Amino acid sequence: MWTCGPSIYLLPHIGNYRTFLYEDILNRYLEYLGYDVERALNVTDVEDKAIAEAEKENITLKELTERNTKVFLDELQKLGAKPPTHFPKSSTSVEQAESIISTLLKKGYAYWYRGNVYFDPLKFKAFGKLYGLDMKRWPKEKRRFHKDTYPGNRWNFGDFILWHGYREGDKVYWITSLGKGRPAWNIQDPAMVSQSLGYKVDVYCGGVDNLFRHHDYVKAIMESLTGEQFAHYWLHGEHLFVDGKKMSKSRGNIIYPKDLVERGCQWQHIRFFLVNGYYRKRLNYTHKKFKIACDRLHEFKDMVNKLQSFKTTGKSSRKTKNLIARLKRDFEEHMNNDLHVKDAFDTLFLNVFKLVKQAEKGRVSVEDSNEAIASLKEIDQVLRVMF
Repeated sequence: MWTCGPSIYLLPHIGNYRTFLYEDILNRYLEYLGYDVERALNVTDVEDKAIAEAEKENITLKELTERNTKVFLDELQKLGAKPPTHFPKSSTSVEQAESIISTLLKKGYAYWYRGNVYFDPLKFKAFGKLYGLDMKRWPKEKRRFHKDTYPGNRWNFGDFILWHGYREGDKVYWITSLGKGRPAWNIQDPAMVSQSLGYKVDVYCGGVDNLFRHHDYVKAIMESLTGEQFAHYWLHGEHLFVDGKKMSKSRGNIIYPKDLVERGCQWQHIRFFLVNGYYRKRLNYTHKKFKIACDRLHEFKDMVNKLQSFKTTGKSSRKTKNLIARLKRDFEEHMNNDLHVKDAFDTLFLNVFKLVKQAEKGRVSVEDSNEAIASLKEIDQVLRVMF
């Protein structure tokens, strides 16, 4: 399982963490079902924006990215995310990128132009399939796009860069068989994937913005290399908006986890708000909605604590036994439906509410209570918000 990590030139905001947490939920739920999950989560620490930011702060690229990576890993842990099996970085996969580019050059998918190496998407027959790109719009004249990333959700109809050849004054470069230079962004993921997981994966995840000018590029590179299907499943999480608007520096509405913590929020609250939805549907943050989510989690945890505290001898009932059986069954039904976490949690909330009512009527035995809590603890290995 490959999960696209952050470009670490800036600290991740809560919108980024929404993506990383739906991926964490998927990882945990697959393990809950009994699968063995080998997962890679990467950081992009060599690209145009990071180099520019380091120059702006008058520090080295390594100082910038190591500082931000440390914060990222610390916040992931506080948000209850499971550590990945592999944690590759762009800077440690340069040799693999060099090898892949060399192979693509030999196969004719890539070519040199003015010191750079570009990939020609027209050489790959299935290009644009993930996004559903209309290839009839492709221009007749040759176009090349030499930046790592471009702003906005639009397509660059042309060849994309794989290798930035050295230019006079460049501070970040490697000496390789390709000459001096550095790997471009869209070759870095194939390099890190193949280095950590191999040339095929079961699941490939990221944010919905990766459908533009990224995942189709990765797919084209990997399948051009092997001639075989690269990934069986591609998952893309939708954006998180703030008060109905995209987060941006110009709007001044970017929210970082530490901003919420400084207001007195708990890390578990932030996790719950970000995962309690449907990952393919846009999530809108407002202070009111966040408070409602926090209050709902508190109410749920209070019910779980109440259920856990029932130690008086009660008499079990068929309804109680059925409710306990439904805890995991209903949870799994909604999670199996493409990770509908909100539906799964809402059903869980209702079943626990009914169990507490049964307990208050003396219809829950100590054995019942222990069985229910055991089921909830299993479920919480996925959600990580109850205990």
